[in-house]
Amino acid sequence: MSISYTTDEVFGITRNLPLNYVEREAVDQKLQKELRAKHHIVIYGSSKQGKTSVRKHCLTDDSYILVQCSNKSDMADLHANILKRAGFEITQSSKRSSSGKHKVIASVKTGVKGAIFGIGGSAEASGGAEGETGTTEEIITAPLEIDIDDVNDVIAALKSINFDKLIVLEDFHYLPYETQKDFSIELKAFHEFSTITFIVVGVWLEDNRLIVYNGDLTGRVISVNADHWSNAELQSVITDGGVLLGVTFEDSFSSQLIGLARESVYVVQEGCRRACLAANINETQQSPTAIGAGLDVDALVKSIVDQQSARYDSFLTNFADGFQDTDLQMYRWLLYTILSTPVEKLESGLRYRDIKTILSEKHPRKADLNAGNIIQALQSSASLQVKKNIMPIIIDYDQSSKNLHVVDKGFLIWLQHQDLSELLSDIGVP
Repeated sequence: MSISYTTDEVFGITRNLPLNYVEREAVDQKLQKELRAKHHIVIYGSSKQGKTSVRKHCLTDDSYILVQCSNKSDMADLHANILKRAGFEITQSSKRSSSGKHKVIASVKTGVKGAIFGIGGSAEASGGAEGETGTTEEIITAPLEIDIDDVNDVIAALKSINFDKLIVLEDFHYLPYETQKDFSIELKAFHEFSTITFIVVGVWLEDNRLIVYNGDLTGRVISVNADHWSNAELQSVITDGGVLLGVTFEDSFSSQLIGLARESVYVVQEGCRRACLAANINETQQSPTAIGAGLDVDALVKSIVDQQSARYDSFLTNFADGFQDTDLQMYRWLLYTILSTPVEKLESGLRYRDIKTILSEKHPRKADLNAGNIIQALQSSASLQVKKNIMPIIIDYDQSSKNLHVVDKGFLIWLQHQDLSELLSDIGVP
């Protein structure tokens, strides 16, 4: 008896690895190769491009701990989250560190493997590096009292339990800018004084973001670009999904969908799902069925991105307001440069010099506009979106190449179907 799947299981958004997952040599194989070499890895790309699926496909569940990053986290919060997921319980100490903050007590949860002075064992209650005694038969440990801000204490704590898993930092772009920079500096210490390997996952299109923050990471951190999908790979997504459902998609449908999707694997998946449902295909067919002929693919794709209209409208109005009301209104005018640029050019990024040229012609201050104001606004574009709860983010600035990128491919498709004058009016730009 053949296995039957529902259309939503194959082409719909799922918490699990997609059934029609397609391996990409430049992504999956590169990630596995660099993991074997013990390199720290950054997986980056636009939203909904399969970054999380790559991690799930290439890593076994028991090989890593997952830390979900937050826009409210500083380094102490990040350290605490890492230790908690590694097996520690964190409580506040009455003692203070040199910075004046309270130290924390890190106790090992029952059953977590530990090593005391080279003697391996299982910590029955708690574990640490201070006040430890032990024999080859029994280990009695006292909790670690550590400065949660000190990376050296965090490394020592992880070493005390022989921690040997990967640490995945998911949605790294949500962290405050300063926390991202601080972590990039600490990553060198993790690299040099431990065998711990990090996998950083973030929404941006910059190949060497962590290296921009800390040049010492050159050669220590390898980037994996999960953003790019070739036409052949997207065709495999369609074909493999069709096999699972016992259907074939008409060539004209597939080629149009891939062309209009602008490399968005999400749009391709959702387009196939809707095409199946339109043909009343809700589960695996017992006999081969061809679908997609005669469908208005452009209208289909438009309906997919129109689901995000409210979010995109909210992004425009909230981003335009900036952090606070100022005379320059830089964020409002940054949006003007994006909205007035053809979508085809936005795909490859909007260069700083082009932004400066546009603003020197259109901004009320014109050529008198300070370059520092432009750069500051560009560098703060991601943090502004996080502050305004625009998640996932839609635009991001690459400091190394000085390019402003749209990191939501659906937004590019959505822009094609909008009236520019109406959008500019909505954000208050004449």
